[in-house]
Amino acid sequence: MSKIAVVYWSGTGNTEAMANAVAEGAKGAGATVSLYTAPEFTASMVDDFDAIAFGCPAMGSEVLEESEFEPMFTDCESKLSGKKIALFGSYGWGDGEWMRTWEDTCRNDGANLVAESVICMEAPDDEAEAGCRSLGAALA
Repeated sequence: MSKIAVVYWSGTGNTEAMANAVAEGAKGAGATVSLYTAPEFTASMVDDFDAIAFGCPAMGSEVLEESEFEPMFTDCESKLSGKKIALFGSYGWGDGEWMRTWEDTCRNDGANLVAESVICMEAPDDEAEAGCRSLGAALA
């Protein structure tokens, strides 16, 4: 049984809803899942998990949330080489550029992106929630 961490930051609850769907999908596939907000997770915890789903909405000019999520993620980057990860998040404007940039960063870090990232405009609809459950199952 694999151990999965779902680590997210959510300002309005949209990304939190996505995180819960990712966790549900991983649990449904038989994984042990731990759910963390960005301030609760540290780089020292990365090695405790077989795979990690990171979730963050687009902020400002399509960047990761800068006060809590981005510093935590930057600290984790040196441990992502060879690690199975997946990404998800919501946005309110733009075209998802923040996710493409984030995916490139993860690939450059040597991470193994195991599923297509899930993004949605504002609150996740049924399709986005199903995508998040599939993402969680792929991590498991």
